[in-house]
Amino acid sequence: MANVIVIGAQWGDEGKGKITDLLSRSADVVVRSQGGVNAGHTIVVQGQTFKLHLIPSGILYPDTECIIGSGTVIDPKVLLEELAQLHRLEVSTDKLFISQTAHVTMPYHRLLDKASEEKRGKYKLGTTGRGIGPTYADKSERTGIRVLDLMNRDHLHEKLEWTINYKNGILEKLYNLEPLDPQAVIKEYLDYAEQLRPHVVDSSLKIYESIKKRKNILFEGAQGTLLDLDHGTYPYVTSSNPIAGGACVGSGVGPTVIDRVIGVAKAYTTRVGEGPFPTELKGEVGQLLGDRGAEFGTTTGRARRCGWFDAVIGRYAVRINGLDCLAITKLDVLDELKEIKVCVAYELDGQPCHHFPSNASEFARCRPIYEAFPGWQTSTSHCRTLEDLPKRALNYLKFLAELMDTPIAIVSLGASRDQTIIVEDPIHGPKRALLDANGEPVSSTNN
Repeated sequence: MANVIVIGAQWGDEGKGKITDLLSRSADVVVRSQGGVNAGHTIVVQGQTFKLHLIPSGILYPDTECIIGSGTVIDPKVLLEELAQLHRLEVSTDKLFISQTAHVTMPYHRLLDKASEEKRGKYKLGTTGRGIGPTYADKSERTGIRVLDLMNRDHLHEKLEWTINYKNGILEKLYNLEPLDPQAVIKEYLDYAEQLRPHVVDSSLKIYESIKKRKNILFEGAQGTLLDLDHGTYPYVTSSNPIAGGACVGSGVGPTVIDRVIGVAKAYTTRVGEGPFPTELKGEVGQLLGDRGAEFGTTTGRARRCGWFDAVIGRYAVRINGLDCLAITKLDVLDELKEIKVCVAYELDGQPCHHFPSNASEFARCRPIYEAFPGWQTSTSHCRTLEDLPKRALNYLKFLAELMDTPIAIVSLGASRDQTIIVEDPIHGPKRALLDANGEPVSSTNN
């Protein structure tokens, strides 16, 4: 039995969907612990593409229970659209469960999110406009609507009539927007409630019962470490805690039940939205990474900014999350490059900087210090063991593992499940190094 957290070790979009999908085959339960429809996982199975925003990746395994935890914020309309998509593709959702204490994204949250971002002008944060920030703000202000409120008609009427009238004042007076009709919103959300009611549970209790039965539980993160509200590149962050500690809070479990934490990182770095990005490449190489990596957001469709691998933020992710192994994704995107660079440190105001600075203005002034490697310039998408990889690709992986002082457990070489090298299964496998002291591969297992 193992309880494993999977988190993003960069700015999100690292390929967590594929990794959690792969690990879900060994899991009895998969839990989504934070975020909302601003997150997105793309999974390719036998040529079929699944795009999920709220439902855990484990839904594609019929025997796996999937739980949307209390730390998430749920847009019922989007969730029902995802359910309908899965039903069309003949995927069962009978084992999907929704926390009764998760907060609900309402129409006024979306309107306020978009209007606020537009009003910021040049100071915009690059939000998705899906209402996530305002939903979490209401949660902290203790005026939020929870799933259990949707389940009680009289209670929902009582809460929403006051709340919508209050929000209408803001929409009209501050943003010159049309007010919402409280009765229309209440009717719409009561209908959503009836469709979702069979899935609603006390999620913390359900997870606890699974722990007591010694089931394998996979805690699935959304976004990435550098988008964490407390520990990310504030203010260019999300409104929740995508780090490993946030998985415990958002799931309702204690940290002592966690056995392992795996961090997912691309073989290069990407970022969506605004904010400093020291290794960003704006020329031909950046365009090549974007084209070969299909770097467009699952949720927004926005092009991702691309740059070299940043080991400074990688080491920071190891420290903040307590990572004990890594999954490196999209190694194949680098196949055509003659030279590959890795940021090993920053230069800040003329001095070397080896640690991620918490001060946003300092981070914006950081300039990358690189080490360069010759590229392997041959396809790796067909590789299924470490022994199949070109020597230079192995050296590159070894260097990343050494820089972050963390072994690599999984290497992904494409979007499909089979385009993967499993060095060890983080749920069942023993802890061991990716490469030996001479840089030679240890025994590996095909996916």
